[in-house]
Amino acid sequence: MLDFRTLWDNALTFDAFLAASTKHKGLWEGLYGISRIPAWAADAVPADARRKLLVIAEDWCGDASSTVPLLARLASEVPGLELRLILRDQHPAVMDRYLTNGSRSIPIVIVLDDEYNELGHWGPRPRQLQAWVMENRSSMPKEQLYPQVRQWYARDRGETTLREVLEAAGLAVGRAA
Repeated sequence: MLDFRTLWDNALTFDAFLAASTKHKGLWEGLYGISRIPAWAADAVPADARRKLLVIAEDWCGDASSTVPLLARLASEVPGLELRLILRDQHPAVMDRYLTNGSRSIPIVIVLDDEYNELGHWGPRPRQLQAWVMENRSSMPKEQLYPQVRQWYARDRGETTLREVLEAAGLAVGRAA
């Protein structure tokens, strides 16, 4: 059984995570800067809702840099949401509880309530993108695969990530405008 309260209390804020970043700090900051939260996503969080988003990530991960800055923006703009990060490589026992097809794929978002109970989790990618990657990863070299993954994220503008994370948080998500 994981002690989510202790994990949360010792986790990094997004700003502390950025300050400690050594690989792609500029990318993370840039993506945070351009992230926009659609009204439908903000509206999905009732005024009395309280959710903690505990994210397993590393600054070198392309999928994390494509999703976590957006989730940090969501938490900064929507009352009732908080986000903290733990580093995958410093928390192997936590990571091993959230393996994806046997691998330590990140990011993983663990949604907690105010009592630090797990409500759900999400990751490492939006379902549609994950299915495409799994279908193509054995037949496509990484230098072709990853640019297409980045393009997918850019076209989607975080809409699918927001929808799926809010659903993992047990929040009713309306249709995008």
